[in-house]
Amino acid sequence: MKHKPITLVLMVLFLVSCTPKEHIKNQSWGNALGTTYSIIYIADEELDYQQEIDSVFQVLNQSMSTYIPDSDISKINAGDSTIQVDDMFREVFEVSSEVHKASNGYFDPTIGVLANAWGFGPGEQIELDSLRVDSLLQYVGWEKVKLNTDNTITKEHPSIRFDFNAVAKGYAIDRLGAMLDQKGIKNYLVEVGGEVLAKGTNLVSGKQWTVGIDDPQVETGRQLKQIVSLKDVAMASSGNYRKFRVDPETGEKFVHTINPKTGYTKNSNVLATSVVAKTCAVADAYATTFMALDLEDSKDVLQNHEELEAYIIYLDKNGATQEFFTPGFEALVKQ
Repeated sequence: MKHKPITLVLMVLFLVSCTPKEHIKNQSWGNALGTTYSIIYIADEELDYQQEIDSVFQVLNQSMSTYIPDSDISKINAGDSTIQVDDMFREVFEVSSEVHKASNGYFDPTIGVLANAWGFGPGEQIELDSLRVDSLLQYVGWEKVKLNTDNTITKEHPSIRFDFNAVAKGYAIDRLGAMLDQKGIKNYLVEVGGEVLAKGTNLVSGKQWTVGIDDPQVETGRQLKQIVSLKDVAMASSGNYRKFRVDPETGEKFVHTINPKTGYTKNSNVLATSVVAKTCAVADAYATTFMALDLEDSKDVLQNHEELEAYIIYLDKNGATQEFFTPGFEALVKQ
């Protein structure tokens, strides 16, 4: 008789351990990096990682935000050659080097002086003509900068300006994902300004994570062009439909994609691009690259990089809207 209570307790413990744990949707959202973010992470309990999320953004800003005067990148841009960059800056520099090489130089984060001049950076916008653009091009070129073994940066000319906006947002998403990985979270969706990293599945709904891609030809409001299902991959999109500047006097439209070869903003038949890759930094960089490249050149890059999947919306020679999918991307489209 003395053993019955113990047996009962063991049976209760066994039953409790076999009961499936409830999936709880934890969510954080707010503003960072000049845009909005939303992070969903599934666990078996209520969690709040807001402090850790804020810390990731803060550290990243201090390293690479051109809008913060005392950030490392701002000091380097101002000519301080003694700054020793952190691991994040190094990783973004290395990703930039890889994509620069793969794109034949069309991805180039040394376009900072041009971004400022065209009115898309923190610096002063200036009146531009062909002579002025040519004079600024001497301060553009990835081959003119070097990351040294002691983590300092060498620039051929002090006026060279780094601008990692085309890769830093994606990299921030990767760092947020790494933070969640360290916490043991296996199912999450991180979104910052439309770029996403999806891990696992949405256990609450029992379905894969789904993400919408904006229609670039809808100028007011938002309308989705495609819906894709993502698992253990990142996706970044780029387009000139959200970021552009109109000259108040002439009405001329200047898009935010700058061709580092010519120094001019790139108005092309490519309307929008979306790229899927293992990391969001890589996806972000290539999405920007494919906006600067002609469609056929983008196809060549994709053929040489089978690890990438892409979706490109463009206008054909008759002005009709067309869509290009890699087979892998088309397989992700939610039917």
